[in-house]
Amino acid sequence: MAGIELMSEDELKMMRKAGLAVARGLQEMTSSVRAGMTTREVDAIGAESLARSGATSNFLGYEPGYGVPPFPAVSCLSVNDEVVHGIPSERVLKQGDLLSIDFGGIVGGYHGDAARSVGIGELEPLVAKLNRDTEASMWAGIGAARLGGTIAEISEAVERSLKSNGRYGIVRDYTGHGIGHHMHQPPDIPNYRTSGRTATIAPGMCLAIEPMATLGGRQTDVLDNEWTVVTVDGSVGAHWENTITVTAKGLWVLTELDGGEAALKRLGLPFGPLAD
Repeated sequence: MAGIELMSEDELKMMRKAGLAVARGLQEMTSSVRAGMTTREVDAIGAESLARSGATSNFLGYEPGYGVPPFPAVSCLSVNDEVVHGIPSERVLKQGDLLSIDFGGIVGGYHGDAARSVGIGELEPLVAKLNRDTEASMWAGIGAARLGGTIAEISEAVERSLKSNGRYGIVRDYTGHGIGHHMHQPPDIPNYRTSGRTATIAPGMCLAIEPMATLGGRQTDVLDNEWTVVTVDGSVGAHWENTITVTAKGLWVLTELDGGEAALKRLGLPFGPLAD
């Protein structure tokens, strides 16, 4: 497929450096977040972490075109019915909120991108299950990635996982994507079955797999700030994402601190990092 970037082994190691910067920032934000914090304070933790890692933000100042203003922060922080692209603000987090943290960074011109959804205190049981099942669907999609396989197999695995666990709305307006020297590149990675030919996974391809699911319908809208995506029916949404590559040895999750080793082994999937 035109426009898909294939990385050399040295470039994949640079992608890993960017992924580690993102993973560290996400760990710091998720471990620090609590009731009473503002989303702007959470974003500041991410900014400080990027600086310590020698990374720059690929979110801050991002311009998607179509007259949309540049994004004003280093992370997208979306609460409850905000599915994605929430703008950090003076909003105070409270017990029972579900916060999606979407975060990215650049090291040496290479991009990392990942997201985690985290509960503020104890979540309602259905919301907690939604969050677990959305995370599980991300790992199902990762597990479906293989050399010679197709993007469609990833999409089908994400959808199958979500449908097997509940009656969730699977967001269609926003998808996973290729990633490399730019944050968003071909191929698109829908979280549902599609018809037609999709790209074949080849060595050096980097993919951001990112399911978004809701407790209600799949329809979304964008707020007047031209960024924040919300569910039309007001239902809570969850969002998980990792950047991965597939090597001859197996899967390498570039945006997990351990490269995805623990989760992949738990799922019986091959772990395939490149040697330093």
